[in-house]
Amino acid sequence: MHRHQQEQEPSGPIRVLSVASEMFPFVKTGGLGDVVGSLPAALHTEGVLVTTLLPGYPAVLDALEGPVRVAEMSPLPGVEIALLEGYAAGHRLLVIDCPSLFRRKGNPYLAPDGTDWPDNGLRFACLSRVAASLAQGHVPGRRPDLVMTHDWQAALTGAYLHYDGQPAAPVVQTIHNLAFQGRFPVADLERFGLPPHAFSIDGVECYGEVGFLKAGLLFAARIVTVSPTYAREIQSPEWGMGLDGLLRSRADRLRGILNGIDTNDWNPETDPSVLFPYQVGDLAGRRPNKRAFQAEFGLRQDPDVFLLGLVSRLTGQKGVDILADIIPHILDDRTQLVVVGSGEVGMERALARLARQYPDRLACHIGYSEQLGHRIQASADALLLPSRFEPCGLTQLCAVRYGCVPIASRVGGLADTIIDANEAAMASDVATGFLFSPVDGETLAGAIRRAATLYRQPARWAGLQRNGARYDVSWGRKAQEYARLFRRVLGRAEVGMAEFDQSSMRRRPPLAGPAQSARNARASYQAARRGRVRANDPFGRPG
Repeated sequence: MHRHQQEQEPSGPIRVLSVASEMFPFVKTGGLGDVVGSLPAALHTEGVLVTTLLPGYPAVLDALEGPVRVAEMSPLPGVEIALLEGYAAGHRLLVIDCPSLFRRKGNPYLAPDGTDWPDNGLRFACLSRVAASLAQGHVPGRRPDLVMTHDWQAALTGAYLHYDGQPAAPVVQTIHNLAFQGRFPVADLERFGLPPHAFSIDGVECYGEVGFLKAGLLFAARIVTVSPTYAREIQSPEWGMGLDGLLRSRADRLRGILNGIDTNDWNPETDPSVLFPYQVGDLAGRRPNKRAFQAEFGLRQDPDVFLLGLVSRLTGQKGVDILADIIPHILDDRTQLVVVGSGEVGMERALARLARQYPDRLACHIGYSEQLGHRIQASADALLLPSRFEPCGLTQLCAVRYGCVPIASRVGGLADTIIDANEAAMASDVATGFLFSPVDGETLAGAIRRAATLYRQPARWAGLQRNGARYDVSWGRKAQEYARLFRRVLGRAEVGMAEFDQSSMRRRPPLAGPAQSARNARASYQAARRGRVRANDPFGRPG
């Protein structure tokens, strides 16, 4: 394992390099971008100063204010990059300017035909290699105390640090979705700048391929995933996606910390996407939004209709096929459904076909729309989240803040953030939504019927909405958990923000932290490897 310098200034601010493939408001394909974009401000209040390392996509380069070229390097064989530093949307960024790898418009991972870019392995190996160089202090004045790597696209960072064997900042690997692991042919090992001996059970080898996320989990000082329930689920063969043995072996280094949302962006009183603004908890203020939304989608404008919403990637993971199968059974003259999202072509076509079949009850917008994603929360009575698995989920947090009641599967972060409207919870006035399990059409339909029954009882339904509005969906306490974790990794004592003055927030403390080890991983990972030939993502692309 790579070595770490001993820290000398435990009371100073922690300087974190956050390494990610997307970040709102520049590039976003899902919740990863939201988290990477909203967490830094919350961490700042806890004495953690975040700089984010991003690929130089056109949208990122266009947003960068006053960029300064701080380094030029060749991180991988045949790859030349310039490292730019600047600010954008209030964030301090380091940006990898490499036109051959990143100056491509549109989706950061997919070519115009909807397939993965064939050089995705090289692109995100470059991101990880640059992160490792920063962690080692090769760019003067920009060495972090700790590196936070997000998902497979940044996960090779720990492997580079391990095989370089130089003093470096420790790595915290974050799992936003274990289903996407970043696996590439072993023939690419040399292109990735890794030594031949790295391809082993104790290295980057993962079921016969180079596994980016597997390497990140193996070499990280700590592993964080985005909810406590998901942290437990991924240690099981059912949801471990072939890495459950490795995760069990590192259970003492694994924890779940719930996501939060930016409550400034998600505020119905100031949200520019909301046609009729209203205060959080103002239930009457939602009514004109519902009528306008029904009109926008060509549905009958009826305030008494139970209006369901779905804003999601249209994939098997999200359970959209389960919903599509029961649509004929749940839509009646008192129920409407609006779907906003894009994803698998078969599901898009199935929903469009159903919308033509039930034009007065079902409306679909096939495609990504940030505006509609906000507007549906301010307009629908209930939000459907029938995910087969859900690491955390953010839409349910936005929903309760906007007075939209979630109906969700009892998995992952959904189970951690929604209190089911059972008799006990209703009697105690703590319920915030509806949970169902197992995840199938019958239980989903049953949950929708339960919700519809309660919707016909306005006083009780309003109680659900008020409870949700009181739920703390902000980053506040979650950021405190991250800050405590970072200090633990660095061997620092717990300190409060009162102990930080402005001068200490400007000083750059030296690197800190004890070396970490994954030496217990071998046996259990070998067992997992023997137990299955391959563990592809059953709900999407394998990487």
